[in-house]
Amino acid sequence: MSKKLIADVFLEAAKALETGSFLSKPKIGLTTFGSEHGQEMMIQAANLAKSDLFDIVLIGDPGESEFETIVVADDKEGHKKMEELLDSGELDACVTMHYDFPIGVSTVGRVVTPARGRELILATTTGTSALNRVEAMVKNTVAGIAVAKSLNIKEPKVGILNIDGAKQTEQILKKMRDNGYPVSFAESMRADGGVAMRGNDLLQASCDVMVTDSLTGNLLMKLFSSYTTGGDYEAMGYGYGPGVGEGYGRKVFIISRASGAPVVANALKYAYDIVKGNLEKHAKEEYSLAGKANMMDLIRQVTDKKSENKGEEVTAPPKEVVTGAIAGVDVLDLDDALKHLWKHGIYAESGMGCTGPIVMVKESNVDKSIELLKEGNFVAD
Repeated sequence: MSKKLIADVFLEAAKALETGSFLSKPKIGLTTFGSEHGQEMMIQAANLAKSDLFDIVLIGDPGESEFETIVVADDKEGHKKMEELLDSGELDACVTMHYDFPIGVSTVGRVVTPARGRELILATTTGTSALNRVEAMVKNTVAGIAVAKSLNIKEPKVGILNIDGAKQTEQILKKMRDNGYPVSFAESMRADGGVAMRGNDLLQASCDVMVTDSLTGNLLMKLFSSYTTGGDYEAMGYGYGPGVGEGYGRKVFIISRASGAPVVANALKYAYDIVKGNLEKHAKEEYSLAGKANMMDLIRQVTDKKSENKGEEVTAPPKEVVTGAIAGVDVLDLDDALKHLWKHGIYAESGMGCTGPIVMVKESNVDKSIELLKEGNFVAD
């Protein structure tokens, strides 16, 4: 055994006795290029995050700091070096900005909501889980649950933000649940409840995981992070989070170029939490369970769904007074849902309720219409 190796062993033993931990400390990287607030602020963030639980490695200009620093010329070289260090295992995770993920990978953010001071996981905030919106939101759910479990939330409650595609996403997830995927749904804090989450639920964190598309999630992250500062300095939350996708192994955590020292520091701590919680294991388990629940087949049934009246003209039955409202049809499916009912001899109109689109039919036709819409995969059971 070399003298250096013996010295390293004794040094690790001394650190273990000092900290009470005999496990090797994770190494979390931080690229310092690209911030709108300068490299000094990034070093300040590293100092804020400094902990006995993990080591911080800077990737950027030398600067003046006590941290191990890998010198690179620019952000392009920095990302290349970051990837090398992650792939070799020299870094366990890295916090960076303006990074391009492959299609199929998107980031899971973590914010603190103002009404109750509760943490909320936003799935997702950058990247793209799939090119189809509904498919992406279903996969975002799986990614969000994996992150929640790595943060030791054993049975995370899922809410779906009430945006285009939400009803289709809910329909698929409920069928996955019927097929054995262990997803638990939250209830909106509004009086009518339901898994569809409104703005009130965002403020109160009515769920553990809020599912949305990446562009909406990105907007929400910016609002939650900087609503107290006017927008030019993100001061709250944990950043845009780790890139998650089936088979994706790099633990790359995203921050914004507008992220301030508190957010960058929290992003480093978030990275440590995820490393400690073994995100890779949880993600593998969740995608496996989702696959066994026929996730992709169910997505195709909904997203490739062709109404039986496609390609032919469907004439509406004679007009009736419609006062019965049926909720649960996604706005993207509304026209086809109406034609589906017309074809079966039921007059129907579209409307918009306070929670989203509705199908309006004669009161006596409500039950029959619901059954027809279920058969056509326009509403969930």
